[in-house]
Parts: sequence; structure tokens; C-alpha cells
Amino acid sequence: MEEKLRRVSSWLKNSLGDQPIPPYEADARTVDILYELAERSESRDGDVSLLIEDMKQKAAEYESDGLFLQELLMESLHLSLNSLSKASTSYLNNLVDIALALETKDTSLASFIPAINDLTSHLYAAESKNKDLELELNNLRRKLTSALVLEKRLQDDVMKTEDLLIVERAKADSRTQNMKFLKEKSEDIKFRIKSAEEQLSASGLDASLTHESLVTLSEKLAELKKQAVPLKKKLESYLDLTPSPSLARVKIEEAKRELVGLSLGIDLN
Repeated sequence: MEEKLRRVSSWLKNSLGDQPIPPYEADARTVDILYELAERSESRDGDVSLLIEDMKQKAAEYESDGLFLQELLMESLHLSLNSLSKASTSYLNNLVDIALALETKDTSLASFIPAINDLTSHLYAAESKNKDLELELNNLRRKLTSALVLEKRLQDDVMKTEDLLIVERAKADSRTQNMKFLKEKSEDIKFRIKSAEEQLSASGLDASLTHESLVTLSEKLAELKKQAVPLKKKLESYLDLTPSPSLARVKIEEAKRELVGLSLGIDLN
């Protein structure tokens, strides 16, 4: 804690210079925050100092290269910067700018050619990457278009389904109302039938004349008529007999009696 506080105080003095240090609460949290700020500030100052030193070194190298070129011009061509034309000075400045842009150590062809080759390779790589990105972008656009079309179709389907549900719900409500009405009507008719039967029973009506009795008699009548059909056919076959008239009459009389018996049974029922 004491060591951090001393370092924070030293950092504040160096940072503020002649200005007084503003008062602050020297608790553990505040000291920790200021200590971290001091470390980051000193680290940044160290990086800046290294960068400045590097720039100074490069400036010295460029200055040395410039002096070397001046001496080379003087020795080989007996030219100085003052004797160069404006165009020549412009060309030299362009060479220097190119060397700075390519980050070469000098302006010789041995430095320019590899740098240009590297730059060309980077350019081709960037163009290839741009083509890949453009192809991917086109694929994404197609997928996006398909997704939007599908979304629109789904929205239309949802709207149609909702409309259909509204119609079906209305139909279901109508059926429910109809069923409710028919059920109530059926209950009312049953109640009326029961009341009518009770009134008929109270008035002394024969039970055989009720609806259920009449239905039963109708079913029995239909069954007897069905049984009479083969007997009628049998009687018709006897009417066609000619060899023995007496025997035929006997058979005819028997068939007639059976038919009369069935008819009487039908009438009695």
C-alpha cells in the first residue's frame, strides 16, 4: 500500500509538473485505480519514447543516405543539389517519396524491385480476396432474395390460414347454434309427445292405438304379407294342374284355407 502510494505520488508530480496535486481520498480503492493509471501511463510513455527514438534513427539513416547520394553525385557526375534543375529535384523527391511509401532502406533498384514485387503480390492477393468476397456477397444476396420470397409466401399462407380459420370458426359457431336449436326443439317435441300420450291415456284411449303399438302391428303385417307370397305362388301352381281335378280341388281348397287363415290373422292383428 505504501509503495503504491509513493509511486502514485511520483507519477502525479511528473505528470502535473509545477501544478499542485489535487486532493484525493487515499483509500485502498482510489490508490489501486491511480496505481493502475500510473502503470498504463508510464507504459504508454515508454512506447512513445521508443517510437520517437525509432523515428530519429530513421531520420538519421535517411540523412546519411542523402549525404551519401550527394557525395556520389559529386564524385561520379560532379553534380550538387544546387546545380540540379527543378525537374531533377522533383524526380529525386519522387524517388524519396516512393522509397518512403515502399518502406525501402534506399532508392536503389535492388530495393525497389523486391518491394514492388511484394506490393504486386499483395495487390493480386487483395484482388483475389475481393473476387471471393464479391462471389460470397452475390451468394448471400441470392439467399437473402430467396429468404425474402419465402417469408412473403409464408406471410401470405399465414394470412390465408387466418382467413380460413375465421370462416371455419363462423361455420362451427353456426353448426353449434343449429345443434343447440335442434336439441332444444327435440326436447320440446319429446315433451309434447309425452304430454299428448298422458292426455290420451287420461281420456281412456286404447293402448293398442298408440304410436308404438301401430308401429308393431305394421311390422307384423309386413311379415305376414311376406309369408303369404310363397303360399300364393303355391296356389297358382295348383291352379295349372289338369290330370286329377278332384286332387287339384283338394289342394286348392287347402291353399285357400291357409290363405284365408293368414288373412284372418292379418285382420285380427
